[in-house]
Amino acid sequence: MPVSFTKIGVGYTSSVMEKVLLAAPRGFCAGVAYAIEVVDLALEAFGAPLYVRHAIVHNEHVVRSFERRGVIFVEDLADVPEGSNVVFSAHGVSPAVREQAKARNLNVIDATCPLVSKVHREITRFARQGYHILYIGHRGHVEAQGSTGHAPNQITLIDNLEEAETVQPPEGVPLAVATQTTLSVDEVNQILTVLRRRFPHLELPKKEDICYATTNRQTAVKALAKQSDLILVVGSTTSSNSNRLREVAESQGVPAYLLLEPDEVRAEWVQQARVIGVTSGASTPESSTEAIIGKILEYAPNATVETLKVLEEDVEFIPPRTLIAQAQATRKYKG
Repeated sequence: MPVSFTKIGVGYTSSVMEKVLLAAPRGFCAGVAYAIEVVDLALEAFGAPLYVRHAIVHNEHVVRSFERRGVIFVEDLADVPEGSNVVFSAHGVSPAVREQAKARNLNVIDATCPLVSKVHREITRFARQGYHILYIGHRGHVEAQGSTGHAPNQITLIDNLEEAETVQPPEGVPLAVATQTTLSVDEVNQILTVLRRRFPHLELPKKEDICYATTNRQTAVKALAKQSDLILVVGSTTSSNSNRLREVAESQGVPAYLLLEPDEVRAEWVQQARVIGVTSGASTPESSTEAIIGKILEYAPNATVETLKVLEEDVEFIPPRTLIAQAQATRKYKG
C-alpha cells in the first residue's frame, strides 16, 4: 500500500488512511430534536431567563449554546425562583418532581422524549395492576431516576448481568420488565435471557422500550465495524447512547474511541488505520461530527469521505400546539 506524507504543523507524518466512512443514521434522534425545539420555542414564548431541569440533552455544545441565550440549567427545582418558567429535559422526571414544580407554582414546559414517556406509562400501568417491575437501566442515570420514580415501592433496578442473576424480587407477586431507552440492545437481550430463565412468567411490554434511534445507531455501527479499522464515536462522555455505541463497536473487535472535540483526534490514528469509521450519538449535533472529520482530513487531506447508509429514519415528534401558538404570538407581537 503506498504511503503518503502529510504535513502536520512543522513536521510530517506518514499516513496510510484512505477513507473516512460515515455511518447513517447517526446524530440527532427525533426525541433530541424535539427537546431542542421545545426549548427554542419556550425562549421565544417566554424569553430569558428560562430554567431547564438537568441538561436538556447530554451534549456540552448544545447546553452551552442555550446558556449563551439565557437558559439556566439546574439539578434541583429549589434553585428555580417560584413562579418561573421551567423545562423538563428529554430524560423525563418522576411524579415527585412534578409535584415539587406544582408546589413552587412553576410553569412547566415538558420536553420529555415521547419514547421515555411511553416507558413511564408502562411502569405506571404495571404498578396499578399489582406487578413488581424489574427495570433494566444504569443506576444514577437521570432517565432511570425519573422512570423508577413512577413506582418507587414496586420497582427494582437491574444494572448488569450479575444483578440479573442475583435479584430477589418479592415472592408471590407477578413480575414485569421495563428498560431505559438508551441501552445496548445486545446487553439488554443478555439480561432478559437471564431474567426469563429465572422468572418464566415475566411480563414484557407490548413494544420494546429501547428507542428506535438507539437500535438503529447500534445496527449502523455494527455494519461500520465490518468495513473499518478504527471507529470514532462523536459524543459526550455523559451520553449513555454514545457510550453504548463505543461499546458496541468494540464488541465487534474494532478499536473505538468516544470523543467530542477536534483536538482529541490523534495523529497516530491516520498512521495506522486505512479506513476510519465515524458515527455520533443521538444527542450530538452534526456540526460536532463535521469538526471531527475536518480534523481527520487535516492529517490525511487525500482521504475520501463516504457514507454507509444502513437504515432510513422518518420519525418526527411535534411540540405541543399551545407552545407553538405562544411562540408564534410573541413573534407576531414583536413584528
